[in-house]
Amino acid sequence: MPATILDGKAMAKAIRQDVARDVARLRERGLVPGLAVVLVGDDPASHTYVRAKAKACREVGIHSEVHHLPVDTPEAVLLETVRRLNERRDIHGILVQLPLPAHIRPKAVIDAVRPDKDVDGFHPLNVGNLAIGDRCLVPCTPRGILEMVKRAGLEVAGKRAVVIGRSNIVGKPMAQLLLREDATVTVCHSKTPNLPAVAREADLLVVAIGRPAYVDDRFVKPGAVVIDVGINRLADGRLVGDVDFAKVQHVAGYLTPVPGGVGPMTIAMLLKNTVEAADAQAKAAW
Repeated sequence: MPATILDGKAMAKAIRQDVARDVARLRERGLVPGLAVVLVGDDPASHTYVRAKAKACREVGIHSEVHHLPVDTPEAVLLETVRRLNERRDIHGILVQLPLPAHIRPKAVIDAVRPDKDVDGFHPLNVGNLAIGDRCLVPCTPRGILEMVKRAGLEVAGKRAVVIGRSNIVGKPMAQLLLREDATVTVCHSKTPNLPAVAREADLLVVAIGRPAYVDDRFVKPGAVVIDVGINRLADGRLVGDVDFAKVQHVAGYLTPVPGGVGPMTIAMLLKNTVEAADAQAKAAW
């Protein structure tokens, strides 16, 4: 029997409705959540993501700004832009769109964002708090994946989880979140021997490696939950994930599509992070 498809669009729509209600309540208190996105250069994919984020903000009532800087912007100018946004009381979330041009050090920029405005969850303070289980802003994609699994009514505690990919954006924070939910977690990567056999042990398999249709039915335990984080554009223009959907859908119990799976959940969690940051900053100011 084909896998049950986890509809990220539908789940994200429900979350956005909840966020809109939260924003309305904050506005009644005179607080308008504000998100600033900083975009350096003209990467087409980045422009697409930024437009989607701005549209989502408008729909739920979050004030949104895009600070578009030329591709040759010096690192010092970008850092000064971040510093000014850190100081603005009407901006509660700051997101510097990645990737950055080669002459700018991503770590220097990530470190410059105030931790309580770091709605990407990339600042070392947030990363450390996530690792030790303290309250923090959690990276949007892993948070969205966990929310998707929970909304589908799927159990995490006591399950065997395998994460393929060890990036700071998805793989590592995903593993930390799953540990926090009492899963037994294995993180795999390009140096993992016999990767398909390790992946087949998973009740929950999260794939985030950026290789089109790399994970096929050899990697999947029958009935497993398979979360495909990848989004790859092929030469013919089609978007595909890191999972071979056609092969895996007949083995997995649950499977996310690409597009329409993890992507909408990521943006929904960005909105949620922004609202939570605004509320926390307002309470701290009191």
